[in-house]
Amino acid sequence: MDPRLFLADLEAKPEALRRLAAALADGDAWHGLPDRVERVLLLGMGSSRYAAEMAALRLRAAGVDAVAEYASAASTYPPGPRTLVVAISATGTSQETLDATSRYQGSGRLVALTNTPDSPLANVADLVVPMHAGVETGGVACRTFQHTLVLLLALVARLTTRGGADLDRRDVAGLARRAADATEDLLARRDAWLPVTAELLDGPHGVHALAPAERLSSALQSALMVREGPRRPAVGCETGDWSHVDVYLTKTLDYRALLFPGSRYDAPALDWLRQRKATLLAVGAEVADATAVLRYHGDDDPGVRLLTETLVAELVAARWWADS
Repeated sequence: MDPRLFLADLEAKPEALRRLAAALADGDAWHGLPDRVERVLLLGMGSSRYAAEMAALRLRAAGVDAVAEYASAASTYPPGPRTLVVAISATGTSQETLDATSRYQGSGRLVALTNTPDSPLANVADLVVPMHAGVETGGVACRTFQHTLVLLLALVARLTTRGGADLDRRDVAGLARRAADATEDLLARRDAWLPVTAELLDGPHGVHALAPAERLSSALQSALMVREGPRRPAVGCETGDWSHVDVYLTKTLDYRALLFPGSRYDAPALDWLRQRKATLLAVGAEVADATAVLRYHGDDDPGVRLLTETLVAELVAARWWADS
């Protein structure tokens, strides 16, 4: 792991996203799925599972029986001929994910979503969906996380669309291109916003990231980047749940909050944060009384937010890591 190479991986995000968008526009990444799917099981660990939770929620909202499971779980859905199992691992070597796939080989359809098409995970799968993220030389899953989100959105479109799959594939490709533009905007203007943001979040008790359930992956991934690179304490929390599980710390800590707005329950969290005089950075939307607000190109689109907003914490983490 290397902070300079990690930063280079982040700087390559727009180009990699545009390559992925082109691949999606050219063909169906999920071609080869069975015609009838009654249940979807998404398996992964770490950031792979964060992305899977987003997709499972969207599938359930469309009436599809779907769950994102820790690959390390001792038991989950049993194998079945109409169960689609998607095992997610950027390297294709996550031991927990490999162990979990052994239950499903030879039953139903086992798909590997991976950035390494010749990996052990790919070798046991019926179908391999490549992430097209390129090699992450910094040793941190950043582009692969972003690409996993995009490809899972394409899977959701594939499984929930009847008669318009080509159009929806193009819609996801268009979203990836808009996210590339948004990512490029944040990167181009970082000299203006990054020093202030890094200072604002630099407290003695870590970073506390909040996001709505639909984009909880943003909070969890942001916290992971702060832990994995500079090795600082950080946690992610769903905004509504925050008022039940994390609000207590605002009374005793120098609380530094990174808020990704958009939850129906932003208001209660913001009320507590103001009362306790917490430091608050809001990303992607105007928030009254926030210590600072960071906007970027296209942030009025929830899909663009989903694919882009973690870059803020990633760049802060890269800066702190390089300075450590």
